[in-house]
Amino acid sequence: MAVLNKNNYHDEQNKNNILKMREVLNTLPGFCKTFFRGIEEYTSTRTRLAYAYDIRLFFEFLHEKNAVCAKLEIEQYPLSLLDDITRLDIEEYLEYLTLYQKDGREITNDERGKARKLASLRSFYNYFYQNEMIENNPAALVPLPKRPEKEIIRLEPNEVAVLLDQVEAGDKLTEKELEYHKKTKLRDVALLTLLLGTGIRVSECVGIDMSDVNFDEGGIKIRRKGGYETIIYFGEEVENALLDYWEERERIIPAEGHENALFLSLQNRRMAVRSVENLVKKYASRVTSLKKITPHKLRSTYGTNLYKETGDIYLVADVLGHKDVNTTRKHYAAMEQERRRRAANAVHLRENTEFPN
Repeated sequence: MAVLNKNNYHDEQNKNNILKMREVLNTLPGFCKTFFRGIEEYTSTRTRLAYAYDIRLFFEFLHEKNAVCAKLEIEQYPLSLLDDITRLDIEEYLEYLTLYQKDGREITNDERGKARKLASLRSFYNYFYQNEMIENNPAALVPLPKRPEKEIIRLEPNEVAVLLDQVEAGDKLTEKELEYHKKTKLRDVALLTLLLGTGIRVSECVGIDMSDVNFDEGGIKIRRKGGYETIIYFGEEVENALLDYWEERERIIPAEGHENALFLSLQNRRMAVRSVENLVKKYASRVTSLKKITPHKLRSTYGTNLYKETGDIYLVADVLGHKDVNTTRKHYAAMEQERRRRAANAVHLRENTEFPN
């Protein structure tokens, strides 16, 4: 049996997801285990855990709102129950998701949240239907809620410069924040420069080990969403920022179990995704001209700049780690439209000469 390496961030995340998954499965009908075993080969532990939470919410809704389902505990539901669920039941579930109470909290979902939960339910039903274990597939009859197109928020080149200047100077931080800034400046500059200069996801960034960085090749090995490994390459600005931090990092004694992590917290532990999100928010909030940005906005900024420079949507998709180029094209549709508009005047059919009467 393979033993997970406790020093590997991604293996640790997978292990935690597996343990959480087992807890959730204990609260679901027994036949659900068949579904999760069936999709294990082509889904990540994170995806399966998200499915499990969504499916549990559906069964909790049935238990609360459906008189027949209320007679049994959720764990006792038979597979035949899926055939008894109607399209109307699922439509009522989507309406319920708009606003409901759970553990004393009010929870809301917009169209995007509803669409994701319905997509989970569709995958669940499709598995049993395609394997001829149920006769009906009501989830397939319910259309996905229309999701409004989200505006792609990105930073202009001058805004990128202002942000990095603030990370370096810290002159708009509070006195208390400045005390921390003295200790973390090189790390913070390297981290934000890396995000802006490569477009990697925060989860990919915090998972980087020192052994993953190859300055001779100008590349970093990262684990993509979905679990596969790839090399991303960095330019001179990213290299300089990383080298400045590297000297400091080599002098730090990491906490046990975090010896390989590149980016360390003040507790000398591998930085968490939430910590990076808070770090970006802190610096961006000090620069009033900037939009409200998150680490994902830095990724959008890189993708925009790369597309402007190359005009190659396939390259952008590859570098950003999008499995489907249509995902990339959707995000940068406005830019593609502008390029097509410019193309209208790019080709001249005849010279601009005057014709005789």
